[in-house]
Amino acid sequence: MSIPVIAFFNNKGGVGKTTLVYHLAWMMSEMGLSVVAADLDPQANLTAVFLDEEQLEELFPEGETARTIYGALSPLIRGLGDVARPHVVPINDRLSLLPGDLELSTFEDELSTVWPDCLAGKERAFRVVSAYWRLIQSAGKLAAADVALIDLGPSLGATNRTALVGADAVVVPLSPDLYSLQGLKNLGPRLREWRREWTDRLARVPPEAPELPKGSMRPIGYVLQQHSVRLDRPVHAYEKWIDRVPDAYRKFVLAGQAEFEQDQLALLKHYRSLMPLAQEARKPMFMLKPADGAIGSHYQAAQGAYRDFRLLAERILERVQIPYSPAVK
Repeated sequence: MSIPVIAFFNNKGGVGKTTLVYHLAWMMSEMGLSVVAADLDPQANLTAVFLDEEQLEELFPEGETARTIYGALSPLIRGLGDVARPHVVPINDRLSLLPGDLELSTFEDELSTVWPDCLAGKERAFRVVSAYWRLIQSAGKLAAADVALIDLGPSLGATNRTALVGADAVVVPLSPDLYSLQGLKNLGPRLREWRREWTDRLARVPPEAPELPKGSMRPIGYVLQQHSVRLDRPVHAYEKWIDRVPDAYRKFVLAGQAEFEQDQLALLKHYRSLMPLAQEARKPMFMLKPADGAIGSHYQAAQGAYRDFRLLAERILERVQIPYSPAVK
């Protein structure tokens, strides 16, 4: 049985996507779930957030295959076999990382080439297109995971198409600005196109192909981030964009599809004062303590961040129908 995969994707960069995945992975592990965070962004920012410099160096032993998702893809890319056993980095007892790699960008051309080959029923094409999903599933089994969260770059290229083919659900992080709304106009139609194209390819699967993802790519809502707050309300400069998001999301992403009626998941403020402390302590903002410098208003803000991310995690899990224990902290 496969584990649910939740992708965080927007073709507009700079919306706080990696920070969101990082904090939700930690929060879901705090809620008693076993979580795998998979870094499929060729910039590998999520990996750099989770690991310190010494741990990052250990991923690239001299003269050996990289202990990253690209290293696990290497036999398939080189034509020497299928994907290898992935290297999974334990973060804590219930949280693991499937590390990213800048080399993923070099895999893009092959992913583009094999996509049409699936229509011809070529077995290797299906192995390549399903490689990310199969590695995530393998990492999930190694970590006994309940859910996988994947961080993606902002492109609409073959890498993200392949990653999203393996996603059961998609969360769209947004900033309250013009370009985030413009991004929705590209993202929604592309998700529908990829879902339709993968369904066509699944009708041509040869008998020797491996287990394949269903390619649901179900949009379960958006998260608005990085707005300034004054007296518990977003400042005027952002309000007009916040007000326009619901209609744009319904029009371009949901597009009248009755089975995808869910929209806003959360409106998260920018925790400006907490981010430097969290980066220094190498922990989520909501786990900051007085010993980390979170004193007075900073500590209160950390507690507020806990409530915000807890509620967001609960909403995501409910929409994906993943059970959790409300009592676990």
